[in-house]
Amino acid sequence: MKKATTFSERVQNVVRNIPKGETRSYTEVATAAGSPGAARAVGTIMRNNYLTDVPCHRVVKSDGSVGEYNRGGAKKKRAILKQEGVLAM
Repeated sequence: MKKATTFSERVQNVVRNIPKGETRSYTEVATAAGSPGAARAVGTIMRNNYLTDVPCHRVVKSDGSVGEYNRGGAKKKRAILKQEGVLAM
């Protein structure tokens, strides 16, 4: 029997699959992970994420602003997204 995954694991898997050069909103990640109303929970999971294979910098606010980043703040997140070609220089 297959082990059930937690919501955190589902969120991490969704974020792992966001291609370089693209972003998803917290709401889009929550929906893809099976819980459309859990955008705030996605934010909490990303805030506590330090797994190097989970590119949490690619998760942004629904209004398009970058939001915070647990590895250097919004300024660092913006710089990484610019480097990936998501944001204009």
